[in-house]
Amino acid sequence: MIDPLPEPVAFVAFGATGDLWKRKLFPAIYRLAVDRFLIPPSVVLGVGRTPLDDAAFRSLCTGAVPSAQSSEVSLLHPWVESTVAYQHMTDEGPEDYRALGARLTLLETERKLPGNRLFYLALPFDAFGPTIDSLGAAGLNQSRGWTRVVLEKPFGRDLKSAQQLNARCHKFFDESQIYRIDHYLGKETVQNLLVFRFANTFFESLWNRDRIAHVEITVAEDLGVEHRASYYELSGALRDMVQNHLTQLLTLTAMEVPEAIDPDAIRSEKVKVLRTIAPIRADDVVFGQYDAGTVDGQKVGSYRSEPGVNPQSKTETFVALRLSIPNWRWQGVPFYLRTGKRLPAKTTRIVVSFRAPPVAFFQSIESPSFHPNTLTLTLQPDEGFELSFELKPPGPRIAVQTHTMHFRYSEAFGPLAEAYQTLLLDVLRGDATLFVRADEVEASWRLYTPLLERPPIPLPYASGTIGPDAASRLFGGEAHGWSDL
Repeated sequence: MIDPLPEPVAFVAFGATGDLWKRKLFPAIYRLAVDRFLIPPSVVLGVGRTPLDDAAFRSLCTGAVPSAQSSEVSLLHPWVESTVAYQHMTDEGPEDYRALGARLTLLETERKLPGNRLFYLALPFDAFGPTIDSLGAAGLNQSRGWTRVVLEKPFGRDLKSAQQLNARCHKFFDESQIYRIDHYLGKETVQNLLVFRFANTFFESLWNRDRIAHVEITVAEDLGVEHRASYYELSGALRDMVQNHLTQLLTLTAMEVPEAIDPDAIRSEKVKVLRTIAPIRADDVVFGQYDAGTVDGQKVGSYRSEPGVNPQSKTETFVALRLSIPNWRWQGVPFYLRTGKRLPAKTTRIVVSFRAPPVAFFQSIESPSFHPNTLTLTLQPDEGFELSFELKPPGPRIAVQTHTMHFRYSEAFGPLAEAYQTLLLDVLRGDATLFVRADEVEASWRLYTPLLERPPIPLPYASGTIGPDAASRLFGGEAHGWSDL
């Protein structure tokens, strides 16, 4: 299957003076232009309340491109000057949107664009609904070409709010026009999960309850909340990481073979996983909140001492879950999800632990490193795969040691595209495979909303440790607990 080349587009970015635009979105757009995927004479129109003119916004955008990417300096400044513009909004009322529509029409006419429009909402959740309503009321949900809208996470704060936002989106946009973005799905290792599982008979034949003991999915961060306290106090780790990032990785790991290489076929299998997960019991979840401690040799304070955090806050900065998927493939195989801030290291990975041999043939041998085989899929910081296995080291004694075979994308293919670059290209092509469908986001919220209504009390854990001790008890009588960070 040959991926279609994108068509010229008017890329309209709301929140274009914010942190996400400067750190991720604009550098990704620039790389698409360098790689000739943002086809001339496309235009990039930033929209925001900050009072800037075109020249000031272009300067902001130029400064957002990392030095490592600005080696094409002869291209950067001319491209920004000829492609980037800015539309200031005052109170974001109807008059502002009429002015935005008029500016878009003028730019499209000047450049002889076909009328394709991409609206990117890099906005807080509370602004999604009003912005969608205003785009629809101004008639900007339709154009001479295609119109697509991209919404950042979080898409909802619980099941009810997600359903309400879906209804507002569907009032003006068809589901095929809506792209709910989760940047974790742009990682090469995540995309490769489908190929890894379904194109390799060896692994697919092992991918079931007969061969797998448990699956562990971890998204660990060594930083605290930094400058995001106002957001995090209203969110917490469950909303911020579990409901979206970790759950997406879970569905791709557990899904069945889709009937076709088709966005809806793939997403339908993910929804089936979410609908099959058993309700989460009280003893299946542990919440935590980081206390003072030491990270990388530096003493750090507690979550409650962070600027902007309520000194009596009960917001969780750590979540560990045990989930059950009682279907034919996964009955009896626990899935463990873990995320937290101020942990020993920053990493995202999936660890598939295979069952131990049925007979402990080497039990009498002095082999402290003996472990069941594991397959580790690392998403960050170094994307790739590792397969552990047992072998006898050279020498006269019979002993068993654990060794690994590894694959690293950087070693095989060099530097990888940023996740946002991959996902934006998919939006331009109209490929929704890596984006979350309406029923999928609602199924996810349906699973976790009961926890939000009756949240466990977060247990303290020292910064720089792996979280509350209670999280290890989720493994029950299993021989091995959480993998090392």
